[in-house]
Amino acid sequence: MGFIIWIIGLVLCVKAVLEILKWDVDGVKKLLVVIILLLTSWVGLLGYYFWGRENLPALLK
Repeated sequence: MGFIIWIIGLVLCVKAVLEILKWDVDGVKKLLVVIILLLTSWVGLLGYYFWGRENLPALLK
């Protein structure tokens, strides 16, 4: 069961990073967001999918 949860987290994390790389934002800001997302694990993923996906690109411009 734990392995399945780990795979789901990995897939969501890769998907989030690919979405972040498509943003029209400075490369350093993208890198910072990706690093924070990876370091915060599930909390970062939840924050990204419930709040950050819509608000962060405009906030970082």
